[in-house]
Amino acid sequence: MPLSTLQHHSSFVRRCVSDILNGLSDGLTHFSGVSRAALIFALSPESPMMICDPQNLLKGHEPIFKSLYIDNQRWRINEKLQYCRSRFAEILPVKDPGLAGLLSNGGHSRAVFFQQWFTEHHPDMCSIGPTECWLEHAVWRLSHDLANDAELYTGISGYFLKEYATHAVRDYIIDQMNMQLGWDSLMRVYPILDAVLMISGTQEEGSWPEGKLLFVDSSMHDQLHFLVRFQKQSQPRLVNFKHVRKLLLTVERSTRHLVSDGRAILGICDSTLPAFSLCADFQGRRGFFRVNRAKVCSFADGRFTSTTYQGKLVQLEEVLLETNLERADSFFMFKIVASLVHHAQRQKHGCTIVIDLNEQPIEISGQNLVPPLDLRKPLILKLARSLVKVDGALHIGADMHLHGFACLLDGRSFAGEDLARGARYNSALRFTAEHPNIIIVVVSSDRPVSIIHQGMDVQGVCTWHQQGGCFYRIDHLDTWVGI
Repeated sequence: MPLSTLQHHSSFVRRCVSDILNGLSDGLTHFSGVSRAALIFALSPESPMMICDPQNLLKGHEPIFKSLYIDNQRWRINEKLQYCRSRFAEILPVKDPGLAGLLSNGGHSRAVFFQQWFTEHHPDMCSIGPTECWLEHAVWRLSHDLANDAELYTGISGYFLKEYATHAVRDYIIDQMNMQLGWDSLMRVYPILDAVLMISGTQEEGSWPEGKLLFVDSSMHDQLHFLVRFQKQSQPRLVNFKHVRKLLLTVERSTRHLVSDGRAILGICDSTLPAFSLCADFQGRRGFFRVNRAKVCSFADGRFTSTTYQGKLVQLEEVLLETNLERADSFFMFKIVASLVHHAQRQKHGCTIVIDLNEQPIEISGQNLVPPLDLRKPLILKLARSLVKVDGALHIGADMHLHGFACLLDGRSFAGEDLARGARYNSALRFTAEHPNIIIVVVSSDRPVSIIHQGMDVQGVCTWHQQGGCFYRIDHLDTWVGI
């Protein structure tokens, strides 16, 4: 192949990869929070393994990639696939390498002999299923784009992956339905998902919807215990969102379910579930969509997300393990703080918790308790859940005793502040910047939990340094691993 042709094809590959990687990362960021993405691939069995990792997602995993794809060349052998760039529809899956903290999906195809896409596994995901479907579609899109000539390239793959959230949820649900119901179910998932979003945004007398809406295939209606069953000719249609919203009042704050077959509302049943069901659990301004009893995703503000809306306290556990606390004390401290955080989130109010690991707790202005209260006692912990509602911070010492509440945190302004956040958050940044051995947990009613230590948001530290321009650099894997 002439040099000019090779250079043109290399530029085309780089363009396709960059387009898909941008769309994938942007889409997953809206679905799960800040999400990086990366790709390793080889165009043919004889081609070198390449890597595109502009956001350093795979940094630290170099030895594993060297072992899997440099020292071992078995990945080049696939007798089931005859290499041909003009065909792309058949994709043979490859094994997930199982890298810690990452999700991946890959495959062999005639257009791209080997490819594996990676993204972050966030600790607060309802389910990894939709994200895996998202990555699977990225595999398909790259095969599709590279099977075409550059002149036929449309550039829509990135845009499509950016807006793939509802499709990813639907694809995962369809996979579960096919496995448990077979291929002939009459339930259509897209209308169901559209209805859930419309109902979740419909108020009734100023109140957001609460209650459970159950979707059951017609073959399983006999497994339900109906309390009320509407006559067929008067069954409300699912597309009549306002009517369905009114009917949700009948199951609000109860174990009952409103039942639908995906087209109409059939009646009201008790908490008994059939062998397979879909359920929209409305909880005010947000809710959760479930397959059987397992959460698939959450929904709020007219879109689907992966968050569980529970405090992400993985970073707190890591920070505590790095302190001088004994392992058992670290475990109990984590349990105490997690209990307070989750209670505050259930009650939908913010709070601040100061974890003071100094040998002698520092003095903080507020309601100081003499003697301090032992939070390892259930009754005292229950009292602390009420005290956390009071403006100001709870002050917990390394002895796991409550030393004060309604505490005021002060400190001088410094460059690490985030003016986009409120006084509670920035006060914690200032206070930890001036006082050693202090960890502060900030719970906001409308934001994720923040872990503040040494003047920094532990969860806010990001190694993502976005490259400029539209195209990302593609490296040889052997160069990237340092050979």
